[in-house]
Amino acid sequence: MASNAFLLSLTTALLLLLLPLPLLSVSAMAKAKQTYIVHMKHQDKPSSYATHHDWYSSQLQSDSSLLYTYTDTYHGFAASLDSDQADSLRRSDSVLGVYEDTLYTLHTTRTPEFLGLDTAFDSHNTQVLHHASNDVIVGVLDTGVWPESKSFDDSGLPEIPAKWKGKCESGPDFKPTLCNKKLIGARSFSKGYRMASEKKLTEVVSPRDIDGHGTHTASTAVGSPVGNASLLGYAPGTARGMAIRMRLGVYKVCWSVGCFGSDILAGMDQAISDGVDVLSLSLGGGSAPYYRDTIAIGAFTAVEKGIFVSCSAGNSGPSRSSLANVAPWVMTVGAGTIDRDFPAYAVLGNKNRFTGVSLYSGKGMGDKPVGLVYNKGNSTSNMCLPGSLEPDFARGKVVVCDRGVNARVEKGAVVRDAGGVGMIIANTAASGEEMVADSHLLPAVAVGRKVGDLIREYVRSDSNPTAVLSFGGTVLNVKPSPVVAAFSSRGPNMVNPQILKPDVIGPGVNILAAWSEAVGPTGLVTDTRKTQFNIMSGTSMSCPHISGLAALLKAAHPQWSPSAIKSALMTTAYTQDNTNSPLRDAAGGGFSNPLAHGAGHVEPSKALDPGLVYDISTEDYITFLCSLDYTVAQVQTIVKRPNVTCSRKFSDPGQLNYPSFSVLFAKKRVVRYTRVLTNVGAAGSVYDVTVKAPTMVNVAVKPTKLVFKSVGEKQRYTVTFVAERGAPKTPMSEFGSIVWSNAQHQVKSPVAFAWTQ
Repeated sequence: MASNAFLLSLTTALLLLLLPLPLLSVSAMAKAKQTYIVHMKHQDKPSSYATHHDWYSSQLQSDSSLLYTYTDTYHGFAASLDSDQADSLRRSDSVLGVYEDTLYTLHTTRTPEFLGLDTAFDSHNTQVLHHASNDVIVGVLDTGVWPESKSFDDSGLPEIPAKWKGKCESGPDFKPTLCNKKLIGARSFSKGYRMASEKKLTEVVSPRDIDGHGTHTASTAVGSPVGNASLLGYAPGTARGMAIRMRLGVYKVCWSVGCFGSDILAGMDQAISDGVDVLSLSLGGGSAPYYRDTIAIGAFTAVEKGIFVSCSAGNSGPSRSSLANVAPWVMTVGAGTIDRDFPAYAVLGNKNRFTGVSLYSGKGMGDKPVGLVYNKGNSTSNMCLPGSLEPDFARGKVVVCDRGVNARVEKGAVVRDAGGVGMIIANTAASGEEMVADSHLLPAVAVGRKVGDLIREYVRSDSNPTAVLSFGGTVLNVKPSPVVAAFSSRGPNMVNPQILKPDVIGPGVNILAAWSEAVGPTGLVTDTRKTQFNIMSGTSMSCPHISGLAALLKAAHPQWSPSAIKSALMTTAYTQDNTNSPLRDAAGGGFSNPLAHGAGHVEPSKALDPGLVYDISTEDYITFLCSLDYTVAQVQTIVKRPNVTCSRKFSDPGQLNYPSFSVLFAKKRVVRYTRVLTNVGAAGSVYDVTVKAPTMVNVAVKPTKLVFKSVGEKQRYTVTFVAERGAPKTPMSEFGSIVWSNAQHQVKSPVAFAWTQ
C-alpha cells in the first residue's frame, strides 16, 4: 500500500450492498444490530403509500431503524437491523436481497506540466472552452474538505451554474459560508459509520476534512492555482488541479475507520441528484460480483445519466488480480511516477554511496557516521513494528527497516521512540525498485530492493557497520518516467476476465496537493507540524487526475457520453516513457504490460482529438450484464429496471464495445469479436489497421480499412483471434495491440491474451 495518511487513519476494507427489513419484536430488540442494505422491488410499492420512504418505514415499526432511503443509485434502503429482522425481510416477496454493510478503504505539483496541460488546449477555441469549463461540476467522495485552502479560491469564477441543486451543510466546525463559487457543495454521510461504531464517536459530523486525503484528491482534480506551494520546501512551485475552472462538490463518506458502503451509496445518490458531471472515488475494496458491489451499482446509474465515474484501481500491487472497481462503466485508474524526484543518500562505512528518496525536512544528522543496525532474526524488529525495537539496540544508531506491514512513516516513529537517530527503509521483493518519498519525523531514506539487499549484507558482514544520511531536495526531468508504481493494483480482472483492467495509469507517486491543517503531513498523532500542502502517493492520487481530465473533455465535448470520454483517454494513451523505451514496472524493473498499465499513460492533448471513439450505450451494458452468469433479479439490482428480461445477451461478455480486448483461450482456439467505431474527427476520414500479436496467435481484422464519410458516422469491424494448436501446459499471458490510424490520429487498443486450463 502506498498512501501514508490514509493507511494510518483508515483500516482495511471489503464490499457493501443491499438490505430488506422485518418487523421488530421484543426479543429481537435485545439482539445486536448492524447496518444492512435492502434491495426492494421498486414497482411493488402499494398505492396507499405516497412515497417509497413511507413504504420502507412501514416495514420497520420505527423510523429510527431506517438510515437511508436511496432514490437514484439503488432501489431500496439502509437500515439498522438484527439478524432475525434481516432474515424476516429476506422472506418478503417485495425484497430482492438483504446484504450486510461493507467497509471500503481509501487508496491512498508538477503533474499539469508533465501531462502537457499548459499546451494541450492551444489548438482549441480557448475562450469557448474557458466558458464551458465554468459549468462542469466534479463530485468527490472522500474524507471531506479543508475549505480554507487557497486551492479552493474562487477568484474570477462566474456565478454558480443554475443546474446545481447541491448545498453546503452546516456543522459544529463547518459554516455554509465557507463555500464559494469554486467549492459549491459540501455534505457528509455518516449513518453507516455511526451504526458500526461500538464506542462513542470522537469525530465531529460535518464535511470538514480532518484526515487530509479528501482535500488532497479534490484539489488534484479541480484546485485553483496557488503560487509558492511546497511541502516544507519540497516540490516548490505553483500547485494547481487538472481542471482549474471547474466547480467542486464534496461528499464526505469516509471516517477514521474507513468508508462504509451505505454511506458511499448515499453520497453517490445525493451527488447525482445535486447535478455533478463527474464523480471521483479514490476508495474501494476487493473484487465482488457487480450486483454486490456498491460502487458499481451507484456508478451504473451515474453513467446512465451522463456522469463520468473515475475510480482508483487499488494499492495492492504488484500481486496479480488485485484490482478494485473493475465495472466496465467505471474508469479504473492505476498509478505511475512523474519526472520529479526527491533524492536522498546513504553513505556507508565501506564508502559506498546509495541513492534513495526522502521528504525529511529537519536539521539532519550531521556529517559524522554513526552505527548502522539491522535485526534480521526478529520479524517484528526488522519491520520496525510498534514496540519491536529495544532502546539498547537502536539508541544513537541508524536502523535499517524492511518495508511492509505498517506505514513507512510509522516505522520512523518507532525508530525515533527507541532512540534511533536515522532510518533506512529497504524494499523487499514485494515492492521491488519502487521508492516512495515520505515526510519523516527523523532523518530517513527509502531505497529499492537491490540497494536494500546490499545494505543488509553490509550490516551482516561488517564488524562495525556505519552510515550517514543526507538529503538532496527536489530534482526535475527524471528519467525514465513514467514508471508503473509497484503498489498499483494489477489485472487480470477476476470479476469478468473478458474486460481488460485497469483502463489507464496516471500520475500517482509523490504528488503535491492541498492538505488539511488539522493533521500533520505524516498523519501520525505525534506529528504536530502543519502544512497547507502535502506530497502523497497511491492510486488515490492518480484517480482525481483522470477525473479532472474527464471534466476538461466534458467541457470541450459536452455531447460526448461517459464511454466516449473513457475511450478518448484510453485509445490515445502512450506506452513509451521519456527515453522512448516501453513503459517499465517499478516492481521488478522490467517492462510493464497492459495488466499493469491498461491502455497506457493518459495524454490529454491527444485525448481532446482522438479521431474515433468506442461508444457504449446503457442498453449495451445491460446486454453485457445479461451475458454473465447473473439471474435477472441480480441484473435488475444494477440497472434498476423492473422490465429487464435478458432476452438479448452477448455470446461472450467480451463482445461489449470496449476500447481494449481481453482474449481468453480456454476450451476454444478461436475467439471472434465485433467492435463499432464512431467518427468524432473530420468528415471523409480514412483509417487503416495495424495489428501486433504474439507468434502463437493469428489475428485477422475485417475490413482492414474504415472510411467515414461524415462526422458521427459509425463503422463496424470484426477481429478473429486464432491460437495455434497445442495449448500451453501452464496458464500464461501475452500481449498485442490493434491500431486504427491515419496521418492525424492513432486509435490504439491493447490486447491481452490468456491461456487458461
